[in-house]
Amino acid sequence: MINKVNNDSKYRHPEKRNRPDNPIQRKPDWIRVKAPISDGYKKTKEVVDNYSLKTVCEEASCPNIGECWEKQHATMMIMGGICTRACSFCNVATGRPGELSPFEPYNVAETIHKLGLKHVVITSVDRDDLEDGGAEHYAETIRACRKRNPDTTIEILTPDFKGKDSALEIVVKARPDVFNHNIETVPRLYPTIRPGARYFTSLQLLAKVKELDPSIFTKSGLMVGLGESDIEIHQLMDDLRAADVDFLTAGQYLQPTVKHAGVDRFMTPEEFEKLAKKARAKGFLLVSATPLTRSSYHAGDDFEMLREARNAKLNKLTV
Repeated sequence: MINKVNNDSKYRHPEKRNRPDNPIQRKPDWIRVKAPISDGYKKTKEVVDNYSLKTVCEEASCPNIGECWEKQHATMMIMGGICTRACSFCNVATGRPGELSPFEPYNVAETIHKLGLKHVVITSVDRDDLEDGGAEHYAETIRACRKRNPDTTIEILTPDFKGKDSALEIVVKARPDVFNHNIETVPRLYPTIRPGARYFTSLQLLAKVKELDPSIFTKSGLMVGLGESDIEIHQLMDDLRAADVDFLTAGQYLQPTVKHAGVDRFMTPEEFEKLAKKARAKGFLLVSATPLTRSSYHAGDDFEMLREARNAKLNKLTV
């Protein structure tokens, strides 16, 4: 059965209704997580709900929501909860989005203040219906957060903006500390896994961020378990390094429903360690690769390590 939006008659994924079912495999022991029931989780949910905000933690059914929200670490999802694309791995609802809320940048900034976040991750749905893909809304949100929370570092996880003119420049000018755009999978799988996007468009976007502002850290994420080969993963890493990406995350793909892409395999923790070792050898400043790694998992701690890694690299160059 396909999930419905808010338990009403609207389906979260209408484009997937007629697809054949992919049975959901039993997860191995190393994928198990605790149910989100802590007091910290409840407090985080109360604050987020009070400002009528969406989070990717809830909308994308993140397995780490219990752990992260217990520590009051929530990833804000701006521009509504309806995405204009239909990726076969994603559990965010798809359809026709509504109007942007002019109060959302303020509400995000206030939520960060209430939660006392030292580092925040702000992401969004794809908004191909907007002339700038939502770039100005991202910039407004960054500016509002900076004004209300001057000591909080800001990480954004953006769509590709569909190559819309000047969209990337608008976002980069607002100067987030980390610019994240997920490559998601290897190019061979894009037609079935990420049909609304283009592999080289994503690479070019990440490379362009560094051209516009070399001081901004760039980051990208990969899912494994969709049918990619080791050779394809290694080539993807090389492509990201050619785009001067600083930080790579890699985690296990988990199938949300029977209508989503099936899991090809579950990689073991030991295999993830090998993947991380290979990525570090290729020159990334930081690598996070575990079965439960997600783009914003431990993002605050990772940012501090990222900054330290850059400083260490610069010190070596000046010696």
